[in-house]
Amino acid sequence: MTKTGAEHFAALALKCIVQEFPNKTGHVQADANDLQQPSDFHPAFYGCFDWHSAVHGHWMLVKLLKEFPDMAQAATIRESVNHHLTHDKIAVELAYFEVPTNRSFERTYGWAWLLKLAEELYTWDDPQGQAWYANLRPLAEYIAQAYIDFLPRLSFPNRTGVHPNTSFGLSLAWDYAIILQNKALENSLRHHSLKYYAEDRDCPAQWEPGGTDFFSPCLMQAELMAKILPKEIFQNWLDAFLPGLKDGQPAILFSPVSVTDRSDGHLVHLDGLNLSRAWCFLHIATVVENSALRQRLITAAAQHLAKTIPLIADGDYMGEHWLASFAVYALYVGN
Repeated sequence: MTKTGAEHFAALALKCIVQEFPNKTGHVQADANDLQQPSDFHPAFYGCFDWHSAVHGHWMLVKLLKEFPDMAQAATIRESVNHHLTHDKIAVELAYFEVPTNRSFERTYGWAWLLKLAEELYTWDDPQGQAWYANLRPLAEYIAQAYIDFLPRLSFPNRTGVHPNTSFGLSLAWDYAIILQNKALENSLRHHSLKYYAEDRDCPAQWEPGGTDFFSPCLMQAELMAKILPKEIFQNWLDAFLPGLKDGQPAILFSPVSVTDRSDGHLVHLDGLNLSRAWCFLHIATVVENSALRQRLITAAAQHLAKTIPLIADGDYMGEHWLASFAVYALYVGN
């Protein structure tokens, strides 16, 4: 990531976090009177087409500002984030989650990104960043407890390649738990990750991808277990879970995918698949001991990034409102 690249991506998020429409709310209407604009329900995170994209758009802006404090939009980023992450606006966001019909809202995809934003602010030695974290903290702590309350009720993990994917939700929450030393959350995440995935073998990666996937179910699960398991145990688990990985098999898992229509909000998911595969490859590469496998994973990540990063700003909002965040996450995950 260069400063020029950071400024390019930041421009996309600065545009979308204040763009209220079009908007896919995901709202459950409790009664005839429960109909408002997105910004009424979500005064902090109303932009970027949907709540979770607004959240990770804010995360990306904070991440880029931390990495490039002298970037051209630094003052604009601070002004925009400061406008959204106020105490009062986050209180409204929290109140939304506390309504019984909204308790499953953004579970666990949006939850995960909210905790990633909180973690990013928590680790930033910046007075304004710390003020934003203080404002966001009540919502982050609510979400952390929501994980603890929900996981015992989730009998089986979701193994989909889109938002409900359980391993992605656990992975980002794990980072938050470790960094903030939230032992209750850490213990819950470890217990349920092992319950869901420890005995898995022979993941059917040859069936991937689905036509609208932005996650690889097999790789996302492996990425999570690379965090949960000690290195020596993880290597044995990985050999059983993806036995062909060291030989570059199945080939389809290592082959970047193409998008036929970036104006289609579902088909453009495949651009995100290239980016999330890349961050999974990179993170797994940091913990495997086999040097040949490590290089194969790094090479595959580079190929996937090269396929999609030049296409992120294609002029269509269906991809532009979210893909830059995936790219930034991929570029920093192994560093």
